Amino acid sequence: MDSVEQKYRRIRKDLQRGGFALTLLFVAGTLWYALVERWHWLDAVYMTVITLTTVGYGETQSLGDRGRIFTIALILAGVVTIGYIVNRFTEALIEGYFVEGRRLRQQRKLVESLADHFIICGFGRIGRQIATEFAAEGTTFVIADASIEQVKIAQDEGYNAVQADATLDETLLKLGVEKAVCLVAALPSDAENLYIILSAKTLNPKIRAIARASNEEAVLKLQRAGADKVISPYITGAKRMAAAALRPQVMDFMDGIVANDRSFYMEEFLIDGATCPVAGLSLRAARLRSQSGSLVLAIRRRDGHLIVGPTGETIVMAQDMLICMGTADQLRVLNQLLAPLTPSSDRG
Repeated sequence: MDSVEQKYRRIRKDLQRGGFALTLLFVAGTLWYALVERWHWLDAVYMTVITLTTVGYGETQSLGDRGRIFTIALILAGVVTIGYIVNRFTEALIEGYFVEGRRLRQQRKLVESLADHFIICGFGRIGRQIATEFAAEGTTFVIADASIEQVKIAQDEGYNAVQADATLDETLLKLGVEKAVCLVAALPSDAENLYIILSAKTLNPKIRAIARASNEEAVLKLQRAGADKVISPYITGAKRMAAAALRPQVMDFMDGIVANDRSFYMEEFLIDGATCPVAGLSLRAARLRSQSGSLVLAIRRRDGHLIVGPTGETIVMAQDMLICMGTADQLRVLNQLLAPLTPSSDRG
């Protein structure tokens, strides 16, 4: 099924073709009466106009058989052309394509202005939940889905959504993949998610790509395609259900962190050695816990090494990623302690 944008473009092209044909008939008629019938240019223009519009006035000057045959042909061609233009214009007016065209132009300008944003490909059950989480975090993101129904649902919820095939390079470029921080391929088809990851990594090798997979084989293929993280809702869901059965208190605690109405949050902070006051200090000397109340759960070094449960003697180094947990107020204080840093945008 054609997208709204495709229908708008088609009607616009139809109107342009109709206008071009009408202009061509006007020029042909004027030249005929002026050059063949030897009329004055003003008389030629006037005769052409009243002929094309079929207003019913008489001939400006007398015509021979040849001139009348041409005039009959010009009348028929004008009626057909003007009727075609009126038909397409009326359809565009009834369907609201002029309003849609203005909305599409505004949306295009908005998407082109995005930078350091997130892209969600697919607004199904998974994509919708991802959008909800992004919106709760205040993250700037744009949605792409081939279904006009899903796009309307996303727009009704206040999200910036585009109806387009996310597997195409043209669509990803339109969504600003070259300036995006992260892309989430959440389509139900593993093959489509694979195409999206390949295209995104080709257009922007630095983008963080996260993909949905339906089985373990798809997980491996998506990882080979360059996905930074592959998540199978079925495998992850099964593991969480098993954990809820075996370790219910742990799962209740974790659910309290990731739920929408959570009182605790987990955040990432990137340490800049040139500006961060705690760079080069141990956690004990930095006194992050005592000053902010938040916990440093883990530290990921620049080389990717992960230190889980760092001790007070662990040194905070430049380009470290601190993974912390606390309330919103505690994390806000921690952010001030690490000023002028803000929570890293390079997060999944």
